[in-house]
Amino acid sequence: MGLQRILVTNAKGGCGKTTIATNIASHYARLGKNVRLFDHDPQGSSLTWINRRSPELTPISGVDASKNSDHRLTRSWQLRVPPETDIALVDSPAGADMNELSLLFQQNDSILIPVLPSPIDIHATAHFIKTLLTTGRARQKMVRLAVVANRVRKNTLMYHSLERFLFSLNIPFISSLRDTQLYARAIEMGIGVQEISTSRNKIDKEQWAPIFRWLDTPVVSETAPVTPLFNRFEQ
Repeated sequence: MGLQRILVTNAKGGCGKTTIATNIASHYARLGKNVRLFDHDPQGSSLTWINRRSPELTPISGVDASKNSDHRLTRSWQLRVPPETDIALVDSPAGADMNELSLLFQQNDSILIPVLPSPIDIHATAHFIKTLLTTGRARQKMVRLAVVANRVRKNTLMYHSLERFLFSLNIPFISSLRDTQLYARAIEMGIGVQEISTSRNKIDKEQWAPIFRWLDTPVVSETAPVTPLFNRFEQ
């Protein structure tokens, strides 16, 4: 299949990029893939997560990309991604200039944009997506985009407002992830929710399934079905 590149990004900080990136990394590591995770956060949250992983689990390689003051990886990309790498995953910096961020784009990249159910996050994400869709390099490289609603609670006005906003976009809205302490637990343990064996996270595995299907599908149609939050399970 060759190298698969996945960027998790949003100009708005605190939207859960590290949570998304680490759970994707653990999923592919469980499948026996060689995963390399680039962490642009100066706090090194993704790298800290990697260091907490048990040596009994499939290892994930981490790269401290925050040391590049301009956040650019284009010149060193091939040097820093060994040829045996299956998944190159980028936990992008918050507040990055779009011109700098677009330099990360390569042919057929998959970009996931997490968004929280708050007015500030919805407004910031709308602006970010509009800018991203009008960036020439993204169009030229045929970058594909999808949105994931993060830390949502059922039957709240704010979630329904977020859902209406996401459905209004001309890009796939592929899943909603509930607000649960299981994600904090997974971060502390250096694992993903897929690696937690408990009946309590059955719904979380259901919510991640369409994300992995989207990532594993080479060609995506213009519209994508959304798995409704809590459609069959209760929180």
